[in-house]
Amino acid sequence: MSPRYDLGPKPHLGYTESLIERVAERRCDPAWLAAQSAHSSARTYVIGGELIVLKNGGDIHDPLFTPNEARALAPLTETVFLGTMNGAARFGTGMTQASADALKARNDLFIIDLRSIAIQGLVAADHLPPLAEAKAMLHWHARHRFCSNCGATTDIVDGGWKRACPDCKGEHFPRTDPVVIMLAVRGDKGLLGRSGRFAASMWSCLAGFVEPGESVEDAVRRETLEEAGVRCGRVSYLFTQPWPFPMSLMIGCHAEALNDDIVMDTNELVGARWFTKAECAAMLMRNHPEGLTCPPPVAIAHHIIRTWVESERDPF
Repeated sequence: MSPRYDLGPKPHLGYTESLIERVAERRCDPAWLAAQSAHSSARTYVIGGELIVLKNGGDIHDPLFTPNEARALAPLTETVFLGTMNGAARFGTGMTQASADALKARNDLFIIDLRSIAIQGLVAADHLPPLAEAKAMLHWHARHRFCSNCGATTDIVDGGWKRACPDCKGEHFPRTDPVVIMLAVRGDKGLLGRSGRFAASMWSCLAGFVEPGESVEDAVRRETLEEAGVRCGRVSYLFTQPWPFPMSLMIGCHAEALNDDIVMDTNELVGARWFTKAECAAMLMRNHPEGLTCPPPVAIAHHIIRTWVESERDPF
């Protein structure tokens, strides 16, 4: 058994454990949706591209607007019914990113991207899952306004959960892209990589999209081999995280590494190396002697690495 590392209380995994009741059976009832939207308790999240519009509240901001307040901000695009929270309807409303940018001049509003909101804790934690839901759905609408079958402009139906083509009668539904994200483990060492998009000090798990006709386990093995030249055997599933950048489901895993030597794909990574548990513990606690870090607790990679570091047993 390996040594135990005490990293303190476990942080919450971002964008999970939503309090929204999706009540999907009511999405196809226009009269009910209209009544919910008109109710005094109805609220909406307002999103412009990558930006979230918040009511300025000092340290913690309010992301909820009444439908009338949202309409007064700027010309709006689509509105999606997210579900209900404590019986009150919640919606996601879109505007262009240019419109959201223009709102930065107002002192009563705070405009910032969702990733920064989550990392900095700028809204109450209960708002993160519905914000992720709204952002992903509005991103899908912005890119699927025309029928992929015949090219005609499609109509929004079912509370925003379907687009219907009036010409060819095709029906189009939002999709979530499955992504494997994994820590390959060999004894007391875990394999981490660096993307060119990362901050200079950050190292994280390898990740990649699941391809058609591929299982999660096969995707873990393929991506690890392609990106780092490391072959994997057994794969163990951990947990998932919705990731609204733009609309993925991250599938967290540990993988059994079968070799040590690394052959890095320089088109995907700018760095790949093995780290001991002690090094990873220091990176998680932000006290690594070289100043190296892992992703923050809002990201699933943080939890994948931490689960391995805190375990006294081989994950396989």
